[in-house]
Amino acid sequence: MTLMLPRIMSIFSGKTKRRNLLENHSWPSTWPYTETDLQRYDRSDDSKFYDKPRFVHHIDDEARAALTSYYEEVLKPNSSILDICSSWVSHLPTNVSFEKAVGIGMNKDELAANTQLTQYYVHDLNTTPTLNMLSDSSFDVATCVVSVDYLIHPKELFSELQRVLKPGGLAIMSFSNRCFPTKVVNIWRESDDQEHVNIVGSYFHFTPGFDEPEAFDISPYPGKTDPMFIVQSRKTISNL
Repeated sequence: MTLMLPRIMSIFSGKTKRRNLLENHSWPSTWPYTETDLQRYDRSDDSKFYDKPRFVHHIDDEARAALTSYYEEVLKPNSSILDICSSWVSHLPTNVSFEKAVGIGMNKDELAANTQLTQYYVHDLNTTPTLNMLSDSSFDVATCVVSVDYLIHPKELFSELQRVLKPGGLAIMSFSNRCFPTKVVNIWRESDDQEHVNIVGSYFHFTPGFDEPEAFDISPYPGKTDPMFIVQSRKTISNL
């Protein structure tokens, strides 16, 4: 399945001029994905797949640096951060102090090794796509690094992210073209970079309580290093 590509316009984001890849995008009228779209080639228990820690980087040095630089632009000091699908690194800037950084991930050893986290939970979001351990409106920012493509219940999980974010809070999904191909959802494996942007944007668009999403290509050296994309949205501030 292919989603319509958006018209690209120039905007300013933070200190850097970027193109919003979702500006004036035409969305389907209803949720466009089937159960098959959101299944994986390997449907075995994720806890077994992630049982052993992997203390490796899944994107190259330049892509990681680009993500950290982006975070430095948009994350405010003393913010409270929720990092879902977390691991042994969260890519947060080291020159910014945060109130707290809570990780949700699959491997205890990896989470325990992450020095940027102040707290963590071992929790399988594909088995239970809820965040019941977290209070409503308790985070300024939610992040997910190169893992949104593994989520098989995005509607339920994005609804939970909306719940735990403070009004105006920012959810940032970042991704590349690197993955475990047997564990990504089918629709991701069958799509290109621009379509990946549209897919993640649709997760926000079809979740009540999020503003319309924005998307940026922050790839440091296109064609020479791993690509890096951002799709983000803010929790709508109610006028009531």
